[in-house]
Amino acid sequence: MNAQPPKSRSNSSELMRYAGLGAQFFVTIGLMVWLGYKADKWLRIPLPLLVWLLPLLSVGLLIYKLVKETSKPK
Repeated sequence: MNAQPPKSRSNSSELMRYAGLGAQFFVTIGLMVWLGYKADKWLRIPLPLLVWLLPLLSVGLLIYKLVKETSKPK
């Protein structure tokens, strides 16, 4: 019998924490691509400049936030 120990609350809460951060990553990147697309059309920029810049900026800020939140001492 290989009985696995029950999952502790801390493991479950850590999983939900990282799942929330991942969801935030995807939603933010998608929103920035959409905003960049709309801004490029509104400003009539011939190349997709803001479609590239806004998501790249948001990825940099999200990585900073990820490192800041995950390196907190417990």
